[in-house]
Parts: sequence; structure tokens; C-alpha cells
Amino acid sequence: MNSKLPHVLLFLIDQTSRISKQYSQKELDSRQLGITVDQWVLLKVIEENEGASQKDLAIKSVRDPASITRTLDILQKKGLIVRQLIPNNRRQYSIHLTDVGKLFIGENMDMINRHRAKSLEGFSQKEIEQFKSFLLRVQENMQ
Repeated sequence: MNSKLPHVLLFLIDQTSRISKQYSQKELDSRQLGITVDQWVLLKVIEENEGASQKDLAIKSVRDPASITRTLDILQKKGLIVRQLIPNNRRQYSIHLTDVGKLFIGENMDMINRHRAKSLEGFSQKEIEQFKSFLLRVQENMQ
């Protein structure tokens, strides 16, 4: 097994993630959306888990609770989300998209889908499914 860094699989995964994030951030910036890739990802996690607690969002987005709190503060200031007290629990909030947040996601999904498609150009559907399977197996191995 080649141990030179450019051939280490985990390094390649990290490098690919960074390149992907930079590519997407350039597009978000060029459209002057005023949002970061991490903020976008958290918006999508909220959309897919409407009413989830901050703790649940941290788990689902694989981010630490402190960074989730900061990102939620920013998203709330932008009017994209609201925090609602969870009955009988004064320490937790459920997180919801506002109408503005839902509209923001809807208006930008085409661009996101184009980015996703670009990243997979030249791959067959079978290769994509194998790739997903491999990445999920790496994640399982690391937990």
C-alpha cells in the first residue's frame, strides 16, 4: 500500500470535500446569496428534519453543537429559520424554516442540483451506487 499522502484514501476524501466546498462557495458568492456552504447544508438538514432539536441537527449534520448554535444564530438573523420552545423543556428548541427559508431553498435547488450533477459527470449509475456504498462503509468503519 502506497503511504504517500496523495495516495492515502482518507486524504483524497478530505481533499475532494474541500474542493467541492470551494466550488460551491464560489457559486453561492457569485449569486450574492449571502450564505455559506455550511449554512446551506444546515438549512437542508432542517428542511428534511422539520422541528428537530438543535442536538438532533448537530448529530444529523455531523457537526459540533457549538458550531450549530452559531450557524443557527446567523440563519435566524437572516430570517430563514425560527426556534420554538419545546413544551416542558426550557433548554431545547425545535428548529423550523420560515416561509422565507423555504422560498430560499426552492429558488436555489436547481443550482445545487447542477453542482451535484457536475460532480458525477462521467460516472455510470452503477459506479455512483458503488461509490456511495464504499463511502458509507468507510464511515461505518470509522465509527
